[in-house]
Amino acid sequence: MAGESFDLDCRRCPRLAVFLDGVKAQYPDYHARPVPPFGDPEARLLVVGLAPGMHGANASGRPFTGDYAGILLYQTLHRHGFASRPESVAADDGLELYDCRITNAVKCLPPQNKPIGVEINSCRDFLAVELAGLPESAVIVALGSIAHKSVVAALGLRQKDIAFGHAAEHALQGGMSLLDSYHCSRYNTQTRRLTEPMFDAVFARARQLLDA
Repeated sequence: MAGESFDLDCRRCPRLAVFLDGVKAQYPDYHARPVPPFGDPEARLLVVGLAPGMHGANASGRPFTGDYAGILLYQTLHRHGFASRPESVAADDGLELYDCRITNAVKCLPPQNKPIGVEINSCRDFLAVELAGLPESAVIVALGSIAHKSVVAALGLRQKDIAFGHAAEHALQGGMSLLDSYHCSRYNTQTRRLTEPMFDAVFARARQLLDA
């Protein structure tokens, strides 16, 4: 397989590299580098988020760990048998994922949590390698429209053929499936755009597809 799925020393996006240098100077104990995927390397379920959060993955070095967005995600993964416990507090807390891996469309913390188009595009080849390594009949859960669009682009598909929508389900090549969800951000959950039952239903469907 050509290419790599992750590069801890990546500095291909100048804006992000300089920003992370500043974050590391301000918070010396933070990871403040590209955040690696977490979980089973042979997983059939791949959860794709947007990017690390300032005081979450950017601090801990593990996706969705240490911030609000991870609370609902790990609770839900545990409920459906994908995680050994319902809480992720630190990269060395012993948490394990079962048949599941979590990654981000953009591996580095962006200013204001908003990557720009060129950064999303620049990071996409890492995601493409991750997707190419998935087994047949794998399930991809995209958290938010940017993650969805990045997955679609990384697979070489046309955006107009695979539209984002919460709980939307898309059949892909090789028997894979793409499930969409609104992102489990604090804003989405507190405004009730995304409720716990809505989020749970997406992962219940993922489990159903994998167990079929």
